[in-house]
Amino acid sequence: MESIPMWQGVSICVIVSWIAISSTLNVTQKLRSLLQPWVSRRVLSGFALILQIQKFQHGLLDALFSGLSCVVSVPFYTAFLPLLFWSGHVRLARQMTLLMAFCDYLGNCVKDLISAPRPSCPPVRRVTATKDEKENAMEYGLPSSHTLNTVCLSGYLLHYVLSYGHSRDAVAVFAGFGMVCLFVALIGLGRIYLGMHSLVDILGGLALGLVILAFWLTVHEYVDNFIVSGQNVTPFWSALSLVLLFAYPTPEFPTPSFEFHTAFNGVALGICAKRYRDENHGLYLTTMLRERESFALLLVVFYLEYLPYILLTVSGVQQTYHQFHHEDVPRIFTPQLSIPAFLGRMLVGISTILLVKFCSKALAKWILPVVSNTLGIPIRSTIYVPSLKGAVSGKKSDESKQLGYIQKFLFFSQDSFDVDTGIRFLQYAGLAWSVVDLVPSLFSQLSL
Repeated sequence: MESIPMWQGVSICVIVSWIAISSTLNVTQKLRSLLQPWVSRRVLSGFALILQIQKFQHGLLDALFSGLSCVVSVPFYTAFLPLLFWSGHVRLARQMTLLMAFCDYLGNCVKDLISAPRPSCPPVRRVTATKDEKENAMEYGLPSSHTLNTVCLSGYLLHYVLSYGHSRDAVAVFAGFGMVCLFVALIGLGRIYLGMHSLVDILGGLALGLVILAFWLTVHEYVDNFIVSGQNVTPFWSALSLVLLFAYPTPEFPTPSFEFHTAFNGVALGICAKRYRDENHGLYLTTMLRERESFALLLVVFYLEYLPYILLTVSGVQQTYHQFHHEDVPRIFTPQLSIPAFLGRMLVGISTILLVKFCSKALAKWILPVVSNTLGIPIRSTIYVPSLKGAVSGKKSDESKQLGYIQKFLFFSQDSFDVDTGIRFLQYAGLAWSVVDLVPSLFSQLSL
């Protein structure tokens, strides 16, 4: 087994301590009582601006702003980032994937922490042209995730192009900065025009996005070096994924935000994990199982740390870096990776990751309930396992799967647990693993 660097243990302990302290002091409710009334007043006072903008209603504007919203949505990035890996820009793809997961987590945490409303419809006209937009409308308003993600990802893309490109003259910098600013402004204006957000939501997303971008530009080199060649990457990221699932505020009412975070949390683990090659790992796991006194804690470790290895033989970026993810891999628009070859990669890759996503979901749906029942832990399912829908009748029928800090941390205080979270997590971890390991292996075998 690899030794555990001190900073990793300290980081996990700090987050766990925050979970315990915040739950004891009821931090979520106290912060919400301070922030929610102020934000709600800003939302109400912003109706006049929204209605003024919506006076310019036109079908072309509906299509334009709906299309722009789709381009910066989470499903779009989920589809786009694999293509970025396969195009040869692997460093950029790694960074944007992890940055997206970071943005998604922090943005959704703030949404559910404050639980501020979106503009009411009516009087505001709300345009939800896609299923994704209808799900977004079920979330809380502040901050605007579309604005936040656009600021961070567009800003980082500009930084990457200017840092690693051949041209860094003042005109190129000014033009790139201007294009990013225009794009962010169009996204923000579009979210108001579509009736999805008020001005305070847009400004909140802009401010939080700038803070996250500044922080990421400070640490991104360290993060990438750790993912590529760091020590104890998989256990640390598994533990981090675990505590981040716990360290999530309970919203005032259930929303899809936690589901979105769980999916990208799984993607980040699939990208960062590597296969264990320690021949003593099986003996270690057996010893650990014997010594665990808490079945609930054992189940969590099994779900989020060991089951991905057993089911998916997760390799991730670090294990395959020298084969598929180094800086000298063929890139698109070069003789080594022509357009026809890239189209072949898309055909093979998309088919493969869809198959892996289906299989990992099916395996998780079968194994997780079996493990839970074996360990005597009551579970329920709201989506994925029909036989478990309503199987456990809790006293609090309106409770969200987004459990409170202390309830999630102390498992015995729960009547039942939603197995859908583990299923979704493993499903997207399997998808990410296939993107960075399985699919590149197929490319190598097929000479793509």
